Amino acid sequence: MRLTFLGTGTSTGVPMLRCLCDVCRSSDPHDHRLRASALVEVKGVNLLIDCGPDFYAQMLRLDSPELDALLITHVHYDHVGGIDDLRPYCTAEGFPVYCRPDVARNLRERLPYCFATNHYPGAPRFAIHEIDERYPFCIRDVVVTPLPVKHYLLNILGYRIGRLAYITDAKEISDDTLKKCKGVDTLVINALRKKEHISHFTIDDALDFIGKVKPRVAYLIHMSHDFGRHADIQPSLPSNVYIAYDGLSIEIPD
Repeated sequence: MRLTFLGTGTSTGVPMLRCLCDVCRSSDPHDHRLRASALVEVKGVNLLIDCGPDFYAQMLRLDSPELDALLITHVHYDHVGGIDDLRPYCTAEGFPVYCRPDVARNLRERLPYCFATNHYPGAPRFAIHEIDERYPFCIRDVVVTPLPVKHYLLNILGYRIGRLAYITDAKEISDDTLKKCKGVDTLVINALRKKEHISHFTIDDALDFIGKVKPRVAYLIHMSHDFGRHADIQPSLPSNVYIAYDGLSIEIPD
């Protein structure tokens, strides 16, 4: 299995528009973060996790790889704002999208032209698969386990695929979801910044959850400019915890 971080930033991206802080003015490419998204390649299947407003640029960086399905964590714009750009991947049957029922309803309201009875020529077509978060599901031969978490008051999903667990935008994680993460080799978890936030893990929150899961290795994502500079924060982290950055590609053992 291979995981490529397409974007590792929060909703504003980094640098943030109109900001002149040290992070936003950094020349270190590790500090330049598009909105959070990832590509998982496993068993010949390419799974996109979230499709934010930077999707077009992210695909160009990778020379437009094949995509077989989209897994959506939640409906916030920084995670779904690029869905229209999936049109080159759509077929007459519709590009497969896996999401919670509330996300499916929102997409149909937000993109009615993609689901119209009289389909407009050239418009994207999507085949929505509504997830029951209590049970794993299969995409071809790949088993995907939903990981329910709370994003303030919003119920959202992370995903476990084999020995990878990918969670973004979490603020509260139940004991049941913690149990589903046990035994993973690689944990990806959000860490917005140092200071407390109403709907996101802080760095300390993320490190606490990593300590409970005990993966071999963990990667931090969904970081704001308030997270700090990559070069300053990485040395302060445990030896098995890394700050993910855009374009980073890692192998995950079976």
